Amino acid sequence: MQYDVIIIGGSYAGLAAGMPLARARRKILVIDGGQRRNRFAQHSHGFLTQDGTDAGAIAAKGREQLLAYDTVHWLEGKASSAERTEHGFRVQIEGMESLEARRLVLATGVVDLLPDVPGLAERWGSHVFHCPYCHGYELNQGQIGVLASSPMSMHLALLLPDWGATTFFLNDSFEPDDEQLEKFKVRGVRLERSRIARIEGGLDLIMQDGRLVKLDGLFTATRLEMASPIAALLGCEFDDGPFGRTIRTDLVKASTVPGVFACGDAARPGGSLPLAVGDGTMAGAAAHQSLIFGGY
Repeated sequence: MQYDVIIIGGSYAGLAAGMPLARARRKILVIDGGQRRNRFAQHSHGFLTQDGTDAGAIAAKGREQLLAYDTVHWLEGKASSAERTEHGFRVQIEGMESLEARRLVLATGVVDLLPDVPGLAERWGSHVFHCPYCHGYELNQGQIGVLASSPMSMHLALLLPDWGATTFFLNDSFEPDDEQLEKFKVRGVRLERSRIARIEGGLDLIMQDGRLVKLDGLFTATRLEMASPIAALLGCEFDDGPFGRTIRTDLVKASTVPGVFACGDAARPGGSLPLAVGDGTMAGAAAHQSLIFGGY
């Protein structure tokens, strides 16, 4: 069976990509491995009409609405590779037969690589976050920490005083210069140069000098890795950013490989649920139009 479009990844971006294609009555397949990036967070914030809603419930509702269209098919599995064929693309799914489509939408997501601090990973999504716009308000202007992973972490540290009293834990990642120190002073950011030995309790930071620092929330920038090798296998070009690579796309989310579109966190720096939905919608509409007009 050949589909019009195969969407690899069934989280927010992939679901959103499916909607314009489904409404155009195109035969599509969504392949999903069930690993949402925000699966560690209980609630989603900042998404208009869904603020504070359970993150999993939003994805489940999106899947229910998409599957209400009878040209949409869903496959739970992991796409392991993809290649160009004479008439489009062939996608190999682990433990199954390969499937073909005229177009591909990659909504494959990324993996967060956290700083190596004992106790940090266990609190990811509940007490440790990456986005103040998603999680800052709920800290109720309490005690906030920023764990530096590189000089780029300054950006977070200078943002977060709008959400609470902010301490910047340098953790030997870099030493601010005089100009940077002045910026911290203006924003009221306190600097902490002792390393974090481990994290205990809710969010109790045990410092290497033995002190205990209690926080209401801790933010850190993660390194990003592609969650799937498929974009690279297809020959897509990437953009290198300060926190990792993203699939290079144009304004309509077309990749550098004709017929392949990419959306969501794998195809933009940063990332959030509303941005993933917007990008997915654009990618799905562009994929549909490419079936009619060619190009991309």
